[in-house]
Amino acid sequence: MATSEGDPVAPVLAALASMRGNVDRTQKSQAHEYLEKFQKSPEAWTTTHTILASLDIPTEVKLFAVTTLKGKITYDLDQIPRESLPALRDSILSQLKTFQDGPRPIRTQLCVCLANLAIQMLDWKDVLQHVGSTLGSSAGDCILEFLRVLPEEVTEGRRINLTEEELDERTKELLEENAGQVLGLLTQYAQSSASAASNPHLLECISSWLREIPSANVVNSPLLDTIINALSNDKSFEAAVDCMCNLYKDTREVDESIEIIQRLYPRIIALRPKIAQAAETEDSDTFKGITRLFAEAGEAWVVLIARLPAEFRSLVEAILECCARDGDREAVSLTFIFWYEFKQMITLEKYIPARQEYTDVFASLVDVMVKHLEFPTPEDGNESDLFGGDREQEEKFREFRHQMGDVLKDCCEVITVGQCLGKSFLLIKSWIAKYGPQVTGDKIPHWQELEAPLFGLRAMGRMVSPEENEVLPQIIPLMVQIPNHEKLQFQAIMALGRYTEWTAQHPEYLQPQLNFTIAGFNHESKEVVRAAALAFKFFGTDCKKLLQNNVTQLHAFYESVIDKLPSGSQEEVTEGAAYVVSAQPLDKVHASLKLYCDPLIKRLMSLANEAMKNNERRAKLDVADYLGLITIFIQTVQPYVSPTEENPAVTYCQEILPVLSAVAENFTNFTPILESVCKCWRYMVLSYRTAVLPLLPNLAQQLATGFQNSRQGCFLWATDSVLREFATGAEFIDEATSQAIYEFFEQQAIAFLRILNDLPPEDLPDVIQDSFRLFDDALIYYNHQLIPAPISEPILNAAISSLSLQQEEPLSPTLHYLQDFISYGTDHPNSSNFDDEPPSTRAPNPIEIQTTVKRHISTHGENLVLTIMTGLMWRFPRECFPDASGVLLGLFELLPQQTAVWVEQTISKLPQGTVKAGEAERLMGAIRLKVHQRDLRKVRVLLQDFTNSYRRRNVAPREGLGRIEATRFRFNG
Repeated sequence: MATSEGDPVAPVLAALASMRGNVDRTQKSQAHEYLEKFQKSPEAWTTTHTILASLDIPTEVKLFAVTTLKGKITYDLDQIPRESLPALRDSILSQLKTFQDGPRPIRTQLCVCLANLAIQMLDWKDVLQHVGSTLGSSAGDCILEFLRVLPEEVTEGRRINLTEEELDERTKELLEENAGQVLGLLTQYAQSSASAASNPHLLECISSWLREIPSANVVNSPLLDTIINALSNDKSFEAAVDCMCNLYKDTREVDESIEIIQRLYPRIIALRPKIAQAAETEDSDTFKGITRLFAEAGEAWVVLIARLPAEFRSLVEAILECCARDGDREAVSLTFIFWYEFKQMITLEKYIPARQEYTDVFASLVDVMVKHLEFPTPEDGNESDLFGGDREQEEKFREFRHQMGDVLKDCCEVITVGQCLGKSFLLIKSWIAKYGPQVTGDKIPHWQELEAPLFGLRAMGRMVSPEENEVLPQIIPLMVQIPNHEKLQFQAIMALGRYTEWTAQHPEYLQPQLNFTIAGFNHESKEVVRAAALAFKFFGTDCKKLLQNNVTQLHAFYESVIDKLPSGSQEEVTEGAAYVVSAQPLDKVHASLKLYCDPLIKRLMSLANEAMKNNERRAKLDVADYLGLITIFIQTVQPYVSPTEENPAVTYCQEILPVLSAVAENFTNFTPILESVCKCWRYMVLSYRTAVLPLLPNLAQQLATGFQNSRQGCFLWATDSVLREFATGAEFIDEATSQAIYEFFEQQAIAFLRILNDLPPEDLPDVIQDSFRLFDDALIYYNHQLIPAPISEPILNAAISSLSLQQEEPLSPTLHYLQDFISYGTDHPNSSNFDDEPPSTRAPNPIEIQTTVKRHISTHGENLVLTIMTGLMWRFPRECFPDASGVLLGLFELLPQQTAVWVEQTISKLPQGTVKAGEAERLMGAIRLKVHQRDLRKVRVLLQDFTNSYRRRNVAPREGLGRIEATRFRFNG
């Protein structure tokens, strides 16, 4: 952006105009870069004041200016001499007087500016008096706004570059010592006039100061009447609800707050008539506010309700009434947390009397929830679109139903499953008696009233014991006769899928349910077909013993549907079939696998040939899908075979291994197929463990060749499973085999290092992720061979190079590897073994291993510290911060003095002007002190605080800063 020395405001206005205008991407990028640089420049102090003082500059530009000023005060206050801070304060106060009547966003940001300045002006002791006297009595809303933001900004004071001691002292001065004065000021203001008492800003201010003012002081003051009365004023209602709910939060320790609760409870219960009033007037906002008022009171006092069920019954009944009267179903979700926490309490043995007291309430709650489960009845009669085209509302309703299903589960725990199931059963019986005779073809009257209890049955399925013998024997025969309506069929089949564990204990009910479910595969609705596939999976999983003699008949069904289903349903049906195969006697496992998998292999080969000819993505994805189906059989069919016997499943794996290898060799550039093949190979190892030893030479060769040819990390993912299973010390594995596995690992590692030498890390995030998971396992199982090996140092360099990435997925395993590698320089490394011995009693790490690690770290530690710290300041996602600081902690534990030097060298390389004067010296002084005291955990905290502060000040608000470039990885092996 061009700048103008004569008018510093002009380039800012031009840049903002470009950001908001219809200009090309390049101009927007230039404008963005200019504004980011402007926001951190010293000139921004005067320019923002000039903009705010101008009468002819638009409001949105002034909002940008005041937001910039807030950032300057938070992060760049060191740019102003300390003796000039009073003038800055007076200037902000002057602007506040100008904007005291609005616009509110600007006024709010100015108040935040003043609050942040007050926190950092340690010698400004009379903050409240000064602000009040300067703004004057006519600026009531403005003063209230400042009072509201002050506690919030002090609480967020970690953003500000003060020491912990300074921040603690300032918090005491600004909040604790002023709490009584603020309570008096707010009370005085509330009593000054009726409009003041109903001012939402007053109530917001009370809410904010409840962090500091004890709730007892508010409840015992005239402010309680002010809050309660504000609930009857539309203007102040929402703020009053917030205020009351914040009061509740301070009374959760009910024994300490019993007197406060005794004062609040009758005032809250007196508001119960407002529930009916809001419902009758269809005032949804008020109804939600009243519901929240009662529900959050219940959450806060749930322990007292359980202890004194009779005394607090009115509150629980009020919450139930809110649920029952919520015709729009907009507020009922606000009560769900209460019902869950209340259930958790009264199902404890000590609160059995409360459980007995409230059985009728929970019985009514079941009725209310089932009624709310009903789909809407379309006013225009269009059954194909129940929500009038509002897809967002439809999705919201579906999610909402599952939440209500959770409430039904809570009810099951309180009033027993039998009672809850019985209610759904009676509703189904009632519908059949009332509307059953009217059903003709696809005309099913009031189907919503039948579908809702079916959904309820589905939701409660997991709560039902397999031994239940009263209600389900009556319900199941009705469910398999549900009329042919899409949503009824869907819900009935889904419900049957939830009761397959019960069916396994009641085999006489299996065949009708299975027939009903299989018939669903022929339904015209895709949703019903998907439901049938999911239910079939559960029938196969839970009833496999009952179905083991039907394996041939089920195969005919499987073959008839598998090609017609979407991918997800194919997997579910396959899983159900695989469980039935897994129940076969050992002598039939191989034949059953061939029965089901050979046709899949034939389809796979045909699809692969077609995909090679046409080179179409869809055809290739089909290949990957069928590979996934074969993998499901390998995952699921795991016969028990003694180590001396041949495993029939492994025999079948040997038969199909050439086909899988050929597929991998022919699709080296299509990742989904390669990932599917590797997943299949991986599960051969995981499922059959050491029994796959006969496959191992061919499998290892395919993994090595595949990785070299494709450069895909999935081959390393599969390699990792081989390494873990056949490592040194594994049961039934001889030393020669374990040594061969280590050599195979080194071969894969060298291939990775060569790839990383040829390509930058940015091109290899998935490969890096899988590589360092593999390397970390190699540290666990082969540390005595890996660490002294020549390949160890290049792997360390590769890890440092990989830290230039910005994604969590590759960074996390890389950082884990570094932490574990560094720990091998100590007596007791992180991952030396998995036994239950405490570290102090384990065999010490050999001194040769420790020396090797220290030598490598001494050589590469400076670059490692540089990369970790700049990552914390610029690149790393927040989820990686703990692991990254853990690496620094490990370095300080290993080489404390040298690591402190590396940290100092890194800080000296940061861009000029990004570190405040004296900040580096204070940090290094504190680090050296803690290192001398061996308080290394505190060193970690100091570095976290420094990098977080640097990131917020220089990176997070602005982009386009100069960065320290990561060193390019080089490998000559």
